[in-house]
Amino acid sequence: MMEKTEQGLGRLCVIGDPVEHSKSPLIQNAMIAKLGIPYHYTKRLVHQGDTQEWLDTARREGFAGFNATMPHKVALVPLMDELGEDARLYGAVNTVCIRGKRCIGHNTDGMGFYQALTDLGVEVPGRRITLLGAGGAAKAVALKLVQQGAGPITVCNRTPQKAEALCNLAKGRMGHIGFALEDLRRGARDCDILINCTSLGMTGTNSQFRDLSFLDELPGHAAVFDLIYSPAETELLRQARLRGLKAANGLGMLIYQAVFALEYFAGVRINAKEMEQHVIEACGLGGEA
Repeated sequence: MMEKTEQGLGRLCVIGDPVEHSKSPLIQNAMIAKLGIPYHYTKRLVHQGDTQEWLDTARREGFAGFNATMPHKVALVPLMDELGEDARLYGAVNTVCIRGKRCIGHNTDGMGFYQALTDLGVEVPGRRITLLGAGGAAKAVALKLVQQGAGPITVCNRTPQKAEALCNLAKGRMGHIGFALEDLRRGARDCDILINCTSLGMTGTNSQFRDLSFLDELPGHAAVFDLIYSPAETELLRQARLRGLKAANGLGMLIYQAVFALEYFAGVRINAKEMEQHVIEACGLGGEA
């Protein structure tokens, strides 16, 4: 049953540190208004280490649920009363539904990415994938792609131990190499889909790929995806498009993971593609698609 405030609105929010940059309230409230359902979505700054304290607060204040971004996704896992299949598989939670005093953790990141990928007409089964990075986002993307029959998957990462830990979750389906230019060139050769799961090129990070010439190794049919959505076009995507490659940013994934989270919160079915278009128009995100 939906928890309500005194005003009769189910309370939802996103937690993180930092959280001010989050577009989740903008996106979620646009969807809530479109559906005409009794919820309101805000944001809460919750510092690392305060996850349990926040859960107690959320229950006490009558929240119906919340989304979580860094640094809370992994910390939430052992605190849940129940875990959805993807949250258990990824070892990370980005969506928490509160039912009475019970907290049910889900993860919609992998589903969100896969929906965005298929929307662009990119087939996954049997496709050779190269992932740049081995963090939480890479883990969700990689394991969802493995579920959907992709492979082999090559993980390029600076820290071999981190890449090996990810690959061990799907032994025989994933392998790892380094992040030097020659490694990136090797990963790009004969690759069908290249996905940047690092923060390189993200607004506010002052970090960038030093050399994007590895894109020259990609075959002409390859697609390049960047999970970053700010800026709308990273240098990686700009250079991919200059080479005539299909390229897309992370806005679709951002919207779709929010759609699937709202389905969990409200117990409703949403036409994901129609809602994506509504959110882009209602939130003025067209220039970022």
